[in-house]
Amino acid sequence: MTESTESTAQGNGQQLSLSTDAARNLATTTKTAPQMQEITSRWLLKLLPWVQTSGGVYRVNRRLTYTLGDGRITFSTTGAEVRVVPAELCELPMLRGFGDIEALEALAYRFAQREVEAGEEIVREDDPIEQLVLIAHGRVAKVTTGAYGDQQSLGMLADGDHLGEQLLLGGGQWEFSARAKTATTVLTLSREDFQALLDRSPSLREHLEAWQASGERAHNDYGEAAIDMSSGHSGEPTLPGTFVDYELSPREYELSVVQTVLRVHSRVTDLYNQPMNQLDQQLRLTIEALRERQEDEMINSRDFGLLHNADFSQRLRARTGPPTPDDMDDLLAKVWKDPAFFLAHPQTIAAFGRECSKRGLYPQAAEASGHRVPAWRGVPIFPCNKIPVSGRRMSSVLLMRTGQESQGVVGLHQTGLPDEYQPGLSVRFMNINEKAVISYLVTAYYSAAVLVPDALAVLEDVEIGRED
Repeated sequence: MTESTESTAQGNGQQLSLSTDAARNLATTTKTAPQMQEITSRWLLKLLPWVQTSGGVYRVNRRLTYTLGDGRITFSTTGAEVRVVPAELCELPMLRGFGDIEALEALAYRFAQREVEAGEEIVREDDPIEQLVLIAHGRVAKVTTGAYGDQQSLGMLADGDHLGEQLLLGGGQWEFSARAKTATTVLTLSREDFQALLDRSPSLREHLEAWQASGERAHNDYGEAAIDMSSGHSGEPTLPGTFVDYELSPREYELSVVQTVLRVHSRVTDLYNQPMNQLDQQLRLTIEALRERQEDEMINSRDFGLLHNADFSQRLRARTGPPTPDDMDDLLAKVWKDPAFFLAHPQTIAAFGRECSKRGLYPQAAEASGHRVPAWRGVPIFPCNKIPVSGRRMSSVLLMRTGQESQGVVGLHQTGLPDEYQPGLSVRFMNINEKAVISYLVTAYYSAAVLVPDALAVLEDVEIGRED
């Protein structure tokens, strides 16, 4: 082709060389393994020590602990009217185990509803206890006067909490003041109404007398049966005899299970295994989804999930709403024996970071498995998107101590399963059906256990969407 002819071809838009579209038919495409947005860091599964659970059951034996009755109370609402559910009154320490339904219904009927404005005082320190107060809805601060006349916070109360149960045993004096932080609905039982019912209910009177008598049994600060001993003596006094009592019905954790059936056509595994094995990729993605469900269950299961198995005494409420450094310090005060890590939703971590920035605080990060994560007081804060965020933009923060030797939180699994693919996870061939579809049963067994109550604390109902 002459120069003039070439110029004419270019002018007419004719192709002078092989096109890239045609060339791609001869090229080898570079491919990635299948990607999956559901996959997360799953820090809880990585950080928990895992305990071999032979027999599928893990029993947590503890020293005998007297139940102190620090549960929460449930209410029913009809429009604006709030009533306490009669059976829920057994959450009060003095009424644990009381089974007279008629007396409980009569007692519940005598509670009067009261609306309290934000900032209003509900009870005052040093006043006589003349009422039992149940908090149906709202947030209440407990404060007391310090040794030097300053106000000291004793924590927050919220929905389902109560104060003044000493009224059931004759009363006393308030050791703190309670002030509403928000508009609050409370139900109150006066001394007069309670005494009137007590005079007409022999079963209630006998129950309270028996409880008061049994309450004299010695126990330590944690409610455990005391171990008698003597120290600092001289001479030859008679030493006290003792024994360590155990719970008669210890908690048992059965391994939970998550399963699915993976189906792959034989033609796919026979013909399309280059450059990646199809069965391996199918298994990888299935197992990733299964592990995500496992972590979700270990957080949210009503049977063994950490959010539902935290002891009531280990549950805190945020002081002002958002997660503040003060709230994190309160958590550390609950799990002060060698805390391992915080666990929070990523949005909660962001809200905590905003609160730190407002105060001019810039906490140091921590190193964990080659990653840099936020930390507070040197304790790392790991993200976990399995912790729920409610429609009102409320979430929770967990703090835990881990390991059997530390009497902490542990994960449970069983290794050595038939056709084990990963520790505690098996992949079993099932069959090939008449359509040449191969089926595999994918199974994982797991659970989580809190060995003693102070190994886990939860900061509940923290606001993560507040705009100042």
